[in-house]
Amino acid sequence: MIAKRLQIKNVSVKFGGLSALDDISFELDDNQLLGFIGPNGAGKTTLMRVIMGMVNPLSGTVLLNGRNITNLKSVHRIHAGVALGQQIVKPLKQMSLLDNVALASGGKKLLSPMRALVVQKRHDERELARKLLIQVGLGDHSEKLPSELPLGYLKRLEVARALALKPSLLLLDEPLAGLSKPEAEQMADLISNLPRVGLSVILIEHNLPQVQRICPTLYVQSNGRQLAFGVTNDVMADPAVRQAYLGVGA
Repeated sequence: MIAKRLQIKNVSVKFGGLSALDDISFELDDNQLLGFIGPNGAGKTTLMRVIMGMVNPLSGTVLLNGRNITNLKSVHRIHAGVALGQQIVKPLKQMSLLDNVALASGGKKLLSPMRALVVQKRHDERELARKLLIQVGLGDHSEKLPSELPLGYLKRLEVARALALKPSLLLLDEPLAGLSKPEAEQMADLISNLPRVGLSVILIEHNLPQVQRICPTLYVQSNGRQLAFGVTNDVMADPAVRQAYLGVGA
């Protein structure tokens, strides 16, 4: 039996006695793109941090490829196959795009970005970095510094850096935030082509039109509780989702 890419089982989190996540459960298959939406304060970031090992759940389990990773530290989850593309992009400004991506690849191997910084000239890591920059549409800009590029390109760089970790599960936190409509559409198209055999993607995003356009499956959360999970069109037709997320009646 093939293991699920990700399994969240009965996960609950409390901060200071207040419930942030309440008995959350869902599964993600291989080669799947899941849109993760909900109002501000819904607990999306908390759940993302649980998956990344940045927050310990009060109860419940997190399984990656059938392996229980609930108690693994963040750095070990990266080695297990989880990567995060962050909303606020912070590349090393003094390094080229190529070196930024190569450094990410080396950091996974060495468990230390500082050690990777010393050996980031390795040929195999730089070749992987070139391929990833081409994949995200930055192949012609590999030798440029981050300061020379607009935000839309830096968002693509963040995706390339996350892919350099060779994950089986990629979390993307608000990758469309701050982009113009054309830039957001281009970025969404890029994301839609990421899932493949061996890689699943969770897109945490407020840009609902783009999420609906590219994600076959949606997970909706509100006030720390799961509202709906399933095929996108069915989820968006759910009266509870329309009321809580869209603010309209059934």
